[in-house]
Amino acid sequence: MKAYIKAISYYLPERIVTNEELLQEFPEWSVDKVAAKVGVNTRHLAASDETAGDMAEKAARKLFAEYGIKAEDVDFVMLCTQSPDYFLPSTACILQHRLGIPTTAGAFDYNLGCSGCIYGLAVAKGLIVAGIAKNVLMLTAETYNKYLHPSDKSNRSIFGDGAAACLISTEGIAEIGEFVLGTDGNGAENLIVKTGAARQKQPTGLSSIDDEGHERFDDYLYMNGGAIFNFTLEAVPAMMKQVLEKNGVEKDNIDYYVFHQANKFMLNTIRKVCVLPKDKFHINLENTGNTVSSTVMIALKDCIEEGIISAGMNVMITGFGVGLSWGGTILKF
Repeated sequence: MKAYIKAISYYLPERIVTNEELLQEFPEWSVDKVAAKVGVNTRHLAASDETAGDMAEKAARKLFAEYGIKAEDVDFVMLCTQSPDYFLPSTACILQHRLGIPTTAGAFDYNLGCSGCIYGLAVAKGLIVAGIAKNVLMLTAETYNKYLHPSDKSNRSIFGDGAAACLISTEGIAEIGEFVLGTDGNGAENLIVKTGAARQKQPTGLSSIDDEGHERFDDYLYMNGGAIFNFTLEAVPAMMKQVLEKNGVEKDNIDYYVFHQANKFMLNTIRKVCVLPKDKFHINLENTGNTVSSTVMIALKDCIEEGIISAGMNVMITGFGVGLSWGGTILKF
């Protein structure tokens, strides 16, 4: 039994924040600097009353409409999010009801960030190969901007909110290959929201200065940019080599690379370190920013629609970040 990606769609919130708007708050920055280093010109922000669950529902409804998919044919729902609607129940269970998916379907949330799309594909493939499900709806949705401190200009320039929907099935447009997955919880504190959950439920109001001179707020998202950058340069080239070996594919036979769209500088560095041709390597965060677990699916959808990816191509996809975690596979279109 093989597993395939059958359909992909995505949803971006209505509110758009331009670099010009952002820099009104940070006049010491320049538009050119943000665009050149981060690679983002505009990003979408979820409305104050718009949740990851709301966005995931909109992405799923777009998927159903675009591909003529019936809700009653879905027999498993997975939602990747680190900003769930509630601590409990699983937002995926609520989405089963809201989307009109049968009560015979399984549903759960899983808490992963930038590698979440890859992990989700691995689980979905496992469900299909094991005969547990035939049509798995994988949703990714994140509202990181709700976790950012107003003065955090770096992360506010990078992150955008968004959601993606993907149907994994017994047939489709791209066969899902073998996976390489990895985890290093030793780096957990390098990308974290410290308060609000069980370890420290109440806000502390505390902040400190990290080794790079950035202010670190307990009650908001903190990212140690240098540590994450170093982790990525260590993990991704090794993972890429392992993905090729596990799939029995030579590097020259990969037609296109769609990696997690972290930021332009990081992606360009990865491309150079891995010695990948510029015309085979996707970089496009201009209008979305880093949408965390949704970047790979958004990129794949755009590449398919623009004819960059077509039938007969081998495409390597990877995700890496918060956890710390990483994963990769090859899609055969």
